[in-house]
Amino acid sequence: MNRAELVEAIVAATEIIQQDTVLVIGSQSILGSFDESVLPEAATRSIEVDIAPLADDAAETIATILDGRAGEWSPFHDAHGFYIQGVGRNTAVLPAGWRDRLVPVRPPGAPGSTGLCLDPVDLCVAKLVAARPKDHEFVSALIEAGLIEPRAVAERAELLPRGQVQVDGAEITDETVGRIVRWVRSFESR
Repeated sequence: MNRAELVEAIVAATEIIQQDTVLVIGSQSILGSFDESVLPEAATRSIEVDIAPLADDAAETIATILDGRAGEWSPFHDAHGFYIQGVGRNTAVLPAGWRDRLVPVRPPGAPGSTGLCLDPVDLCVAKLVAARPKDHEFVSALIEAGLIEPRAVAERAELLPRGQVQVDGAEITDETVGRIVRWVRSFESR
């Protein structure tokens, strides 16, 4: 995926859900901070953009509508070669203060549309909380490319909200944070 496709997804999402601003929380939010030309392939490989409506109900009705209209296997996906995964705002577990670090992407020619992308370090922390192989690969690639400092990720991980329950039901604990800190610190000795 590239920045132009991210912009296209933001415009489509804001039009579909009739909200001016959306939250981009998945891996492709990295495109809010870096041009694809400097990103490693592992950081732009996804054809999915995780977008959360800022205003939604507890059942995530608007996210479900977004997913149905522009999600995987939709006509939007067929036409564009990528899709929008409508998600809830709580899909990602993020460090304290993350809202203050959001990176706005305002598509040119679409004055009523804004995508708020995660700060790259917050994104890496969220990926390491999820801890799937693809998440470790994503963060590793950014660190190895020199775009993300391991120390910054370790420090930001300390700001994770202990006791918050993840989508999979696991709780954020000191052990969770310790695992993340040890993993990123291993890059400092390489």
